[in-house]
Amino acid sequence: MGDTLNIMKTRTSVKKYKPDMVPKELIDQIIEAGLYAPSGMNGQSPIVVAVTNKELRDKLSKMNAAIMGANIDPFYGAPVVLVVLADKTRPTYLYDGSLVMENMMLAAHELGLGSCWIHRAKEEFETEEGKEILKSLGIEGEYEGIGHCILGYAEGDVPQVKARKENRVYYAE
Repeated sequence: MGDTLNIMKTRTSVKKYKPDMVPKELIDQIIEAGLYAPSGMNGQSPIVVAVTNKELRDKLSKMNAAIMGANIDPFYGAPVVLVVLADKTRPTYLYDGSLVMENMMLAAHELGLGSCWIHRAKEEFETEEGKEILKSLGIEGEYEGIGHCILGYAEGDVPQVKARKENRVYYAE
């Protein structure tokens, strides 16, 4: 488990990206890792929308910023946004989608890319504009936004992993 644990221990959230586009082959590998995440009763309800189109990426950024009440790029300049949505009729949808997000962030780190989980996907895709985006992509059903996994090449130094807090494990022997 050495390599896996090392990937987990060294992954950190990147908040500054180069504008260089990530090759599709790497994006596909990251998505594949996400799709292999466990899910309740193997329901595999989460879906991924891979946004590499700059116009749509910027539109999502503006929607996200508006929800925050800010005038910034919440995606930190990352050129790729992988939106995870899950079928909210499944009792484990939130957990299932969260596992997809984590798998993708770990895969991105292993491939030498930066990533970060950006919230507010739920609120984005509850809006009429968000629903129209999904409809335009042919996505129908009771999907809820779980998160945005932003991807790209880190600009500058990657943040150092912070020490883990102590006293977080309790044994019931």
